[in-house]
Amino acid sequence: MSTPAPEDRRVADAVAGHWVDTLAPRWARPYLRLARIDRPIGWWLLLLPCWWSAALAAIATDAAFPNPLHLVLFLIGAVAMRGAGSTYNDIADRDLDAQVERTRSRPLPSGQVRARHAALFLLAQTGVGLCVLLQFNGTAILVGIASLVPVAIYPFMKRIMPMPQAVLGLAFAWGALMGWVAVFGRLDAPAYLLYAGTIAWVVGYDTIYAVQDIEDDEIAGIRSSARTFGRGLKAAVGLCYAASAILVALAAWKAGAGVVGAFGVALFAGHLGRQVVRLETRDGRGALGLFRSNRDAGLILFAGLTLDASVQHFLR
Repeated sequence: MSTPAPEDRRVADAVAGHWVDTLAPRWARPYLRLARIDRPIGWWLLLLPCWWSAALAAIATDAAFPNPLHLVLFLIGAVAMRGAGSTYNDIADRDLDAQVERTRSRPLPSGQVRARHAALFLLAQTGVGLCVLLQFNGTAILVGIASLVPVAIYPFMKRIMPMPQAVLGLAFAWGALMGWVAVFGRLDAPAYLLYAGTIAWVVGYDTIYAVQDIEDDEIAGIRSSARTFGRGLKAAVGLCYAASAILVALAAWKAGAGVVGAFGVALFAGHLGRQVVRLETRDGRGALGLFRSNRDAGLILFAGLTLDASVQHFLR
């Protein structure tokens, strides 16, 4: 059997049969993998807090639905900045990634892309994100730029912190602020509560994700919340998810959500609870499936909040 060319080597945890591996030009495949285009769950998880926040803003302003232009801009920005963040993370982590089974097939440790080419690709993706950000008001631009701080320090936290997922939470939850500030030009209690709840959600789901790497992380000396929690991992994820549901519910209440919004939050909480029940601390494949299911949990919450905005608008 012949060895596949470097550009044909699929990343270990990518979606099987993704168009990146089948339809994209071969020269582009390593760069698309570097941007995690073959693993769309990342940009979904970055996007959904933006959409939640936009939906809360719609409720608070008695709009029938979130601003469609904002939703589209957030989508483009999430894909671009997820790619930029992943590229930056892989540049910083290329030596560590080479020591972990799941990550050694990534473009940099596997030699598909050189570090200097990855850096140029990072600049291009950041440029797209900046173009998106400049479409918002001045306060939103400043808030968006501030998000670069946790993004910049996260890759180094896994070397020194027992729970680097907390820093990841600060970065991935940032959209919970953006949807609100894009409408109001300021940050209020609902945005802060949603941000806190989203941080707890991120820590919970990324702890589940880290279950895949517990053994390799121990060998390589990489720190993670999955290792830190140990035998208490399942209970810890449950506490994170419970805190997330409570804080999101408070955010919805402060924004003026009604019964429909509360039902959406309840369904979101139920989905998170189901993940905890099904979580097995030594089942890496199952953990990946549970992690990916957070897209559905987030879409359920967004649908509930959006429907609440519509119902309240048309009943008034």
